This record gives sequence, structure tokens and C-alpha cells, in this order.
Amino acid sequence: MDILKEVFIDSAKMLPLLFIVYLLIEFLEHKNNNFAYHILMKSNAFGPVLGALFGCIPQCGFSVIASDLYARGAVALGTLVAIFISTSDEAIPILLSNPDMLIDVVKILATKFVIAVIFGCLINVFIKKQTTYCCEDKHHTHFHGNCESCEGGILKSAIVHSLKIFVFIFVVSYVLELIVHHTMGDDMIIFFNKHRFIQPFITSLVGLIPNCASSVILTQGYIEGAINLASLIGGLCASAGVGLVVLFKLNKNLKNNFLILLILYLTGVISGQILQFII
Repeated sequence: MDILKEVFIDSAKMLPLLFIVYLLIEFLEHKNNNFAYHILMKSNAFGPVLGALFGCIPQCGFSVIASDLYARGAVALGTLVAIFISTSDEAIPILLSNPDMLIDVVKILATKFVIAVIFGCLINVFIKKQTTYCCEDKHHTHFHGNCESCEGGILKSAIVHSLKIFVFIFVVSYVLELIVHHTMGDDMIIFFNKHRFIQPFITSLVGLIPNCASSVILTQGYIEGAINLASLIGGLCASAGVGLVVLFKLNKNLKNNFLILLILYLTGVISGQILQFII
């Protein structure tokens, strides 16, 4: 009971900052998503760079946009992968709710941007896929990065999303605390910290979970000291959030979809291993 109370209090402390962050995200998202949609369609030459830049904004909207455009044949594979890699979903808002981790946020965004551009450009060089613009029509399309309805406005959406993430954080934190206190969790953390090369393989696998739970699990694991920053970044590189769900729904080429999953996983593992020696 003491653990439950302690975890609830620690999680509740994040709520005010989470709400502020998500309110800002909702505002930017409703203003800019259609702009991003059309920019990405017309910028194949610089697609990975622009995609990586858009993906740095902490919401899953751009991964949804990228999946839609890729399924239509409007953007190259490298652009799609760059957005998937740079997307951090809930990790950034959660870390921002811990002010002492601001430097970690900067490191994550900068590192993932560089990784996204590098891998996106390499993929466009070595894997060719014809892109077309026949799908570009004039109708209005609106995307919801936080998967909430416009009904009720950005205030309601920010409140609902903040509460959902609070629940995720609370549940994940409670499970982690139970592991630490009742199932030799301290020994497990010591093992992971002693054998750091194993971490990226596991975090990248977790990152492939196609919703915000993966980024919450990874971020809370980092905050609790179960994984290091390099492995967190590796896992987040593999995490594309609900963008993967949209990809599998809209793109009927399953072989291609599983190739993208493999690329994301290998990107996370390779990046995580290299970063062990850098950060």
C-alpha cells in the first residue's frame, strides 16, 4: 500500500506540467498538420531532413501523416523512416515534466534528428521506390497526432490526453516498483547496467509496440535507472507509435511493412550500441 501511495504521489506531481506541454502540442498540431502534409508531399529531395525535423515535435501526428503519404506513394521510404525514427511520442512530455532532465531532452532530440537524417538518406540511396503525386487533391485533411477528436476543442483534448498519460505513467511506475521490491529488481537493474550491450536489443523491441505505451515504458525505465540514455534513445528510434498501425492498415504490401519494422529495430539496436560509447 505504501508503494502504491508513493507512486501515485510521484506520478500526480507530473500532471500540471504534462497538461501545459500537451496544451501547447495540441495548439501547434491543430495549426500546422495540414501544412506539414503538403510540405512533405512536395519535398522528396529533402524529405528525410524535413521528416526528421517534423518528427521531433512530440506527438504521433506526423508519423500518421507519413504513413498515409507513403501508402499513397507520395513520399519515399527514407522520408517515412526518418519521421518514424525521430518521433518520440510521449517521451519528451514525460521528461519535460521532470525539470532536472531538460538536458536529456535536448540530447534525445538532437541525437534522434541526426540518426533519422542519416538512416533516411541512406535508405533513399539504396532502396528505391517510385513516388507519385496523383494522390494530391484539394480536399481538406486533418490529422490528430494525439488521437483525440477535435470535438470539445484543444483544452478538452489536452486534459484527456494528460490524464491518459498520467494513468500510463502510474501503471508503469507501479509495475516497475513491484519488480524492484519483490522480484529481485535490484539485481536485474545491476545486471542490465553491467551488461549494457543487451539493453538496446530489449529497448528496441519494446519500441516496436505500436502505441504510446512503448515510449512511456522506455522513459519510465530510464527515469527509474533500469536503462541508460543510449538504450533509451535506441528504443525511441524504433518507436513510431500509432504510425505503425496506420501503415499496416493503409499499405497493403505486408512484406514492405515488415521490412520497415526490421529497419526500425536494427536502427534502434545499432544506434543504441554506438551511443553507449558516446553519451
